[in-house]
Amino acid sequence: MSLSDDTVRERLRGVAVGLLTPFDDELEVDHAKMEENARTIYEAGIRTFLSTANISEYHSLTHEERVDIAETNTDALPSDACILAGVGGNTKDARRLIRDYDDVGVDTMMIMPPDHTYVHEQGLLRYYRKLTSVTETPFVPYVRGFDPSVAFLRDMSGIDGIVGIKYALEDPVKLGASIAAGDDETVWIDGLAEPYSISYWNEGIEGFSAGVSNFRPEVGLELFDALSAGEWEYARQLRNICLPYQNFRGETGQHNSLPGAISVPAVKKGLDLAGLNGGQVREPIVPLSEEEERRAEDLYRQLDDDIERLIG
Repeated sequence: MSLSDDTVRERLRGVAVGLLTPFDDELEVDHAKMEENARTIYEAGIRTFLSTANISEYHSLTHEERVDIAETNTDALPSDACILAGVGGNTKDARRLIRDYDDVGVDTMMIMPPDHTYVHEQGLLRYYRKLTSVTETPFVPYVRGFDPSVAFLRDMSGIDGIVGIKYALEDPVKLGASIAAGDDETVWIDGLAEPYSISYWNEGIEGFSAGVSNFRPEVGLELFDALSAGEWEYARQLRNICLPYQNFRGETGQHNSLPGAISVPAVKKGLDLAGLNGGQVREPIVPLSEEEERRAEDLYRQLDDDIERLIG
């Protein structure tokens, strides 16, 4: 049975970890390894999970794979876990995916950023309303890759069925203004992970998505507790130990000029180094080079030492 809207809101007030999609050497989904990841991260204390999300390589998955992955994660996790499944694309296909997600019992659906080159704010609001009208399951729009107005974010927060907003714009002023103008019951989530958690917390976010916490969840949990308690110096120390690996994720990689190209394989490497299951990546993402693999290993060792020093 899916969680109530109020319970979903409570889960969003925490650390949301992405469940990456482990592909085998033939680039098929390895459901057993995915299940193992989900259970291990749950046992570490995480209760909010992003399934078939951006970091899960949503755009490289078929409709059927998305549904199967959501079902695997739903079956793997206890009933108190909150599972957000990504949904996007054209309205007809998105509504079909929503119905299929409902059949497997996900708790929330995260509306992926628009994949159109040209977007109108009123058209996007109409799109959200059409998706939310299909089901009683709540939604969390993901704001990334476009730069909407405060008025748009205000209006979006008031749509029936939207319980939270994952905000991934590098603009704290717009965030603060939108939270002030928006619906009081909407939970705003920092979608830029640990590096932005402190500044965005002071603008009104109540939870954040994971960066290095995808493979070292104890960091995110400790950081969330520090933010909740107003322990700002400790929160800054925790944030700072995340920066080297997070900065690495933002790099272009070799023979490429697009930022963040190695983000997903870098997190998958972190999962492997933490004893979890990263697996291969599908195009248009490429694996880490040998040099990048070595850098990831060095950065992970540094992170591991810093976690031992700060958290024990």
